[in-house]
Amino acid sequence: MTSFDRRDLGLLLLRLGAGGVLAAHGTQKLFGWFGGHGLEGTGQFMETVGYTPGKASATAAGLAEAGGGALLALGLATPAAGAAAAGAMTGASAVHAPNGFFNQEGGYEYAATLGLAATGLAIAGPGRLSLDHALGHVFDRGWMVPTALAATGLVTAVVVGARRKRLVRAEQGEQAALFDEQEALFGEG
Repeated sequence: MTSFDRRDLGLLLLRLGAGGVLAAHGTQKLFGWFGGHGLEGTGQFMETVGYTPGKASATAAGLAEAGGGALLALGLATPAAGAAAAGAMTGASAVHAPNGFFNQEGGYEYAATLGLAATGLAIAGPGRLSLDHALGHVFDRGWMVPTALAATGLVTAVVVGARRKRLVRAEQGEQAALFDEQEALFGEG
């Protein structure tokens, strides 16, 4: 009989906690559960913060959170699950970054903490109290960790970068419109 150590129990608790929270947030986006707004409402919000198209962005974020979180909680496909959840939390952190670090000010503290927990689990592995262990780690090979994190990092950088470009263009458009409005009010020169 195999005895489990503190590390296995700690990883189980971390997986259940972080994975459960991520899964709940994802289902808010996808299905409107737990007081969420579902795909329509979340999609509209995503548009307002620069993630377009909104509904597709809401779907991607919801799947990464719900799917990644559920898989983390189960300890199944841990590298991919952790990477997916971390990517979603990076996108959320980008939205909250202008508000500073702390959550009570609307900052990125909460999203960053969940993202770091998911990344840590992807790297450390799920422990022996997991489906990955029970299945002989067929979805948790060593090469999968850097591959999943690199692929997710690349996709996340493209998505967050495109969002940033859209926000800059929108801000420049608003400034140009204000200049044109002032010019119309006060005339040229």
